[in-house]
Amino acid sequence: MQHWKTTCVVAGGGPAGMMLGYLLARSGVQTILLEKHDDFFRDFRGDTVHPSTTDLLHELGLLDEFLAEVPHQNVEQLGIGINGQTYDLIDFRRLPTACKYVAFMPQWDFLNFLADHAQRYPTFRLQMGTEVTGLLRDGGRISGVSAQTPDGPVEIRADLTVACDGRWSILRDQSGLPLKEFRMPIDVLWFRLPRGENASETLGYLGGGQIILAIDRGDYWQCGTVIEKGSFGRLQADGLPAFRSKVAAAAPFLAASLNSLVDWDQVKLLSVRANRLRRWWLPGFLCIGDAAHAMSPVGGIGVNYAISDAVAAANVLATPLRDGTVGDEDLQAVQDRRCPPTRIAQFLQGAQTANLARMSRTEPPLWLVRALSRSSLVKRMLGRMMGLGFRREHIHTVDRVRPAE
Repeated sequence: MQHWKTTCVVAGGGPAGMMLGYLLARSGVQTILLEKHDDFFRDFRGDTVHPSTTDLLHELGLLDEFLAEVPHQNVEQLGIGINGQTYDLIDFRRLPTACKYVAFMPQWDFLNFLADHAQRYPTFRLQMGTEVTGLLRDGGRISGVSAQTPDGPVEIRADLTVACDGRWSILRDQSGLPLKEFRMPIDVLWFRLPRGENASETLGYLGGGQIILAIDRGDYWQCGTVIEKGSFGRLQADGLPAFRSKVAAAAPFLAASLNSLVDWDQVKLLSVRANRLRRWWLPGFLCIGDAAHAMSPVGGIGVNYAISDAVAAANVLATPLRDGTVGDEDLQAVQDRRCPPTRIAQFLQGAQTANLARMSRTEPPLWLVRALSRSSLVKRMLGRMMGLGFRREHIHTVDRVRPAE
C-alpha cells in the first residue's frame, strides 16, 4: 500500500476535474488529479465548447493558442432541419464575448489541451490509469481517497477531496449524499458514419418520426438519434434495415453513408439520466459537475456548466486551501453559487426533453418553427441562454506559480 499526501485530490479527469485541477495548481495549491483511464479518448461525449467557456480561456490568456492548436468548427447559428428544409433558431453572433460562436471539437482534444497546460505547474500531478475505489474518513470528516494505480493500491490523504467522476460517481454514492432523480423519457443512440455530402450545422434533423444529430468530425459524422426510453430492444428486433430507413427519412444526406452500418455493435446506447444532489458537500468533500448534477444532453450545455462549477469552486476555495483554512462554509458557498443556475437549466432541459420525446413520435408544428426562425430577438435570446448559461463565471484566481516552458 502506497501513501500519498496532498492539499486537494480531484477524482475524474473530465472537464470539471481538469479545469479545477488547472486553476488550483496555478494558484499554488498542491493538487493530484486521478483519471481511471490511460487516456482521454472516449467517444460519444459532449463536443461543444460554448462562448462562456472560450471566454474563460480568453481570461486565462490561452484562447489564441487553443484556437490555433485544436482543430474545430465554428458555428455561429444553429437551427433545425425538417423534411429537407433548415430553419435557423439560435444566433450567437451578438454575444458580448470573445468568440461569438460555438466551437465543435472532440472532447479529448479539449482535455488534452488543459492537461498539457496544467502539467507545466509543479503543483499539479496527473495520475492516469488510477481508479478511485473509496473515501477515507477521519471521524466525521472525509480525509482523502483510496485508489488503484498501475503499481498497486494507494491511499491519498488530502485537506479536500473533490468528486468530478461523472454521473455514475463512485465517491458521491459512497458519501451517502441525498440525490434527486428526474424522469427522462428518452435515450440516445450514437453511431459513426463516413463523411459524405455536406450539411448545415443544426440542432437536429426531423422527419419520419425521427430526430437525428450529426456532428462533423472531419472525415466522419458522429451521429445520434433520440429514441423512447427503454425501446432499444424493440429497434433491434425490427432489424438494421428498418433503422437505417428511419434515419435516412429524417436526414436524407446520410442515406449513402448508412450502408456502412452493418452491425448493432456499431450502435452505442446512451441512457439519458438527469439528477441533482440536495447537498453537494460533506466536511472535507465536495461534488461538482455531473457528480453533483447530471444534465440532459439537450443543448449540449453539460460540459459548460461543469466548467463553470470548476471556476466557481476555484474562486472560492483556492485561498483557504492554500492557507490551510478550508471549512464547511466555503463548500456551502460553492453550492450556493452554482445550484441556482443549475436548477433553472435542468428545469428548462426537462421541458425541452419532453418536447423531444413528443417530436420523436409526431411531426413538430411547422408554423411555430417558421415563426421562431423569423424572429431575430428570439434567436438572440436563445443564443444567450445556450451560449452563456444563467450565471457566468469569471476567473478570480491568480497565477502564483511559475509554469515550466
